[in-house]
Amino acid sequence: MPAPKRPITRSDRHAWLITGPLFAVGALMALAETMSDQVHPLSYHIEFVPVFLLLAILGTYVQLRFDVNRQGVTHRMNDVPLLLSLFYLSPLAAIIVRVAAGILWNVFTGKLGWHKAAFNAASHTAGVAAAGLVVVIYRLGDDPGNPHTWLVLGLAIAANSVVNLAAIAGVLALVQGVAHVPQFLRSTGPGLAVTAINTVIGLVTLLTLDASLWSIVLLALLAVVLAVGNRAYARFLGQHKRLTVMYALTRDIASTNHDGTLPDVLLGRVRALLVADSATLWLPRHGRHQEVLLSARFDYQGLLDAAPTPDLFRDLAMRTGQIVAVGPRTGDPDLRAQLQDAGVKDIIVVPLRSGGVSIGTLEVAGRLGDQVAFGRDDVQLIETLAAHTGVAVENSRLVDRLQYDANHDALTGLANRRRMLEALDEAMSGRGSREVVAVLFFDVVALREVNDSLGHNAGDKVLVEVAKRLRGLAPQGALVARVGDDEFAIELRTASAEAAATVADTLRAGLRDPMVIDALTIDVDTYVGVAVHPEHGTQPEELLQRAHVATHVAKSRGIVQVFNAGLQSRAVRRVGLAADLRTALAGGEIEVYFQPKVALTDRRLVGVECLARWEHPVHGQVAPPDFVAVAEHTGQLTRLNAVVLREGIRRARQWADAGRPLAVAVNLSPRTLGDADLPLQISELLEEHGVPADRLILEITEDEGLLAGGRALPTLERLCDLGVRLSVDDFGAGRSSFADLSRLPVQEVKIDRTFVQGMATSPSDLAIVRSVVDMARNFGLDVVAEGVESELTLGLLEDMRCGMGQGFLFSRPLPYERFESWLQVQTASDPTRAPAGEVRWLRAVP
Repeated sequence: MPAPKRPITRSDRHAWLITGPLFAVGALMALAETMSDQVHPLSYHIEFVPVFLLLAILGTYVQLRFDVNRQGVTHRMNDVPLLLSLFYLSPLAAIIVRVAAGILWNVFTGKLGWHKAAFNAASHTAGVAAAGLVVVIYRLGDDPGNPHTWLVLGLAIAANSVVNLAAIAGVLALVQGVAHVPQFLRSTGPGLAVTAINTVIGLVTLLTLDASLWSIVLLALLAVVLAVGNRAYARFLGQHKRLTVMYALTRDIASTNHDGTLPDVLLGRVRALLVADSATLWLPRHGRHQEVLLSARFDYQGLLDAAPTPDLFRDLAMRTGQIVAVGPRTGDPDLRAQLQDAGVKDIIVVPLRSGGVSIGTLEVAGRLGDQVAFGRDDVQLIETLAAHTGVAVENSRLVDRLQYDANHDALTGLANRRRMLEALDEAMSGRGSREVVAVLFFDVVALREVNDSLGHNAGDKVLVEVAKRLRGLAPQGALVARVGDDEFAIELRTASAEAAATVADTLRAGLRDPMVIDALTIDVDTYVGVAVHPEHGTQPEELLQRAHVATHVAKSRGIVQVFNAGLQSRAVRRVGLAADLRTALAGGEIEVYFQPKVALTDRRLVGVECLARWEHPVHGQVAPPDFVAVAEHTGQLTRLNAVVLREGIRRARQWADAGRPLAVAVNLSPRTLGDADLPLQISELLEEHGVPADRLILEITEDEGLLAGGRALPTLERLCDLGVRLSVDDFGAGRSSFADLSRLPVQEVKIDRTFVQGMATSPSDLAIVRSVVDMARNFGLDVVAEGVESELTLGLLEDMRCGMGQGFLFSRPLPYERFESWLQVQTASDPTRAPAGEVRWLRAVP
């Protein structure tokens, strides 16, 4: 906000409205005293006028400093020579001496303008005239030892003080407004007390002089000693007060590191300590810290976000790192001219330092009082304050940085998990009755593969881009956070879970646009889970965990998944299965089932797919996706794969020995392809059982394994070099194309069961299957149709010359003994006894 105008209603030159009447009143009182029959003009000891003139000048020069109620009071010794002149001179002579002393002092120092000098002369005239009038009215005697004399002189000095105070109050009311007068009058108490002390000192001096004029020598020596002592005391008192204020200020500054109130504590205290018109703190923009420019003004309560001085001085101090001090008679002449043009009397600007670097400036400007200006002590004082302030600013920024780092992710700048939980807690407590608090949980697909193929730097760029897109796409008021390595969450308020799912779907679509990372175009997808408060959880951690559970389910379904209680029970069950799976693997409880793969042209059995099954002693049959996921997250996947591979290769050896050579297919999780030792392990198993490598088919999930960048390619090529056949499982359910497959060493594709099962009733599914079969044939790849469950489906596949089929029409997955029984029955059903390995007439086995 702009600096307010000072509450000055009239120019200082309008003080003539007070000066004129003062002169008039003083002149009238002086005339009345002169015409009185009690005194004669310039009577009494007229020869002492030069002495009293000198004493009046010394009284103006000598100042007494007292500390009253922890408030420093400075008072000149004018009352002592005035009291003496009232006793030894006529009232008119006393007026002339007092006014002449004031004029000579102003000429000697040159510190006051003519209009203020005139006001002082008028005030002195009226004040001394009022004191003389008291002397005339109450008939001052010539006996210094008479109490009546003491009382009259005391009343005279009091009258002089009252007139002077009234004159100042009048000027204050005229210049700054009547509202400032009561505050001024309340501050005059200590001054009146010092006036009383000066009156006593004057009376003692009068009694001493009456006893012997030679006592003036002793009085002069005493005055010198008192003046020197008072000067030393005043200096000590000033230093002590400054040290006390500085100690309190530095202590208060140090306490602002945690609440950000440094400018409020600092500026007002610094301005008051240096008796300045304004104090300004300037911190230029630095990093994520915005510019700070705040000022405290003498005539304004609070802080202003503007400075009353030109930027030139702050920029100079900041650029040079040196103190800039400019006053009426000090500093560079060009800077003085700039300061004068700005209407500022003097200024001190000190750079704030942190580690030898200037981080801002602390400034005071406009020393209050026309007769004083900033000096060397003030420069040293503000320099010391600036040192403490610089440390406080850096500490405050350090605390702010630590707080920021504690609540934000260093890579993306998003809120972290801790801040997300805090935001959820705040949102839950302030939720409206017609809204829900939703958490959208995003899991970035295949980030590990990007790290392995392009490097972690590329992976970090992907995360930064995802964060940028989420921030741009998220609704206003939503909080975006990174809560895991490749996991992001968004907290927002919306109408319902369905509305949250719609927002999640929109955000997911926006993230799918290709990203250009290091001149490479990368397609990034995400899985999204949604949970809402209060339906799905009442605690922040619980809500975030359930959104995470929904995300895991979204991986298998390929949609935005909203949490439900069934997902939680499944997730909890998986946690309990982790220890049991380790025991099952060690105890041989994992059983391998076999499902036939049949050549559709002649119904010949050409191989089997090996599938792991687990009969839990408590939970019964555990779904393969559940225990495979547990194996992946608990580091037991390698052991699980080894069990299936070993069993499949062992059975292939047995079937070959029985004259029925069958190929065995084993599913591999995408994570398994990251194991560099996998080709060697498979080679050793094949050699151990004497099985040719081409009898082993490794099936890899299309949407995760093959499209994982270049991480899987070296492993796939080594397996191909062994002679192992590679197959793409669930082809069509992901996002790959034959152009992608042409770059990989695969020999087979398996059409996803979803399209095969729907081809009999859905023209689009039929077209997809037909296209895959035709394209595979053109690329020289074998095709296996999964999910063959009806004769109609089988007939359609035969018409389009699909190579192989697999499904419940032929047989469900069977344990080894039942598979052997099925195989014998099918072979025996042909009276001509088909060649080894051929099954001419197949019947479905439940």
